[in-house]
Amino acid sequence: MLVDSHCHIDFEDYAGRMPQILEGMARNQVTHALCVSVNLTDFPRVLALAEGHAQLFASVGVHPDQAEDARLAVSDLVKRAQHPKIVAIGETGLDYYRLEGDLEWQRTRFRTHIRAARECGKPLIIHTRDAGEDTLRVLREEHADEVGGVMHCFTETLEFAQAAMDLDFYISFSGIVTFKNALAIKEVAKAVPMERLLVETDSPYLAPVPHRGKTNEPAWVRHVAEEIARLREVPLEQVAEATTSNFFSLFKPS
Repeated sequence: MLVDSHCHIDFEDYAGRMPQILEGMARNQVTHALCVSVNLTDFPRVLALAEGHAQLFASVGVHPDQAEDARLAVSDLVKRAQHPKIVAIGETGLDYYRLEGDLEWQRTRFRTHIRAARECGKPLIIHTRDAGEDTLRVLREEHADEVGGVMHCFTETLEFAQAAMDLDFYISFSGIVTFKNALAIKEVAKAVPMERLLVETDSPYLAPVPHRGKTNEPAWVRHVAEEIARLREVPLEQVAEATTSNFFSLFKPS
């Protein structure tokens, strides 16, 4: 039994394909998936998926790349997070890779998400790219350890992972861990304690080997778990049991 802790199956890539996506999950014993919000414009579509399928949950948040929601208020998130199918705030965080210039608006909006998470008592889904130091600094300053969360699609160092775990965050690995040249990430996947591991696809992106280059889907989170089991020299069932238990411990879906 596996859970895809982060996907975007509301995207147009999956239009008209939801029955096949859910069937693929069932075939691979992926019992649940978390459909993650990237902006408020498309949030109703994310929520509708979760409302319509018992095996799907949703989050509410604005991806750090989405500049159009720069004036987001705490209340905008807290109000939407009251729905029983919303289990997290995010994805949020900092991304200095794609955007340039004065990014103080991005850090301000990140703080807004953390404050909303603390107000509604739901965990955070964190995206960070080329912004590790600032990500940890803002999390500490805003007392994100009061709610915890997950560092999704992890690509940072083991030292960063430890700092995040000290703030009560889980570490989630995507299909990247299956890539031949992802040696540093493989080492982190071996070292993170089992009780802090999650697995994800980040669909439609980052399809794992042997599907690399294709449109990713939640069923393929099995390949991520298989690679982590191989790296740690443990049975797949052990990784599946731990990551599933961790998902439900963190997100506490109703």
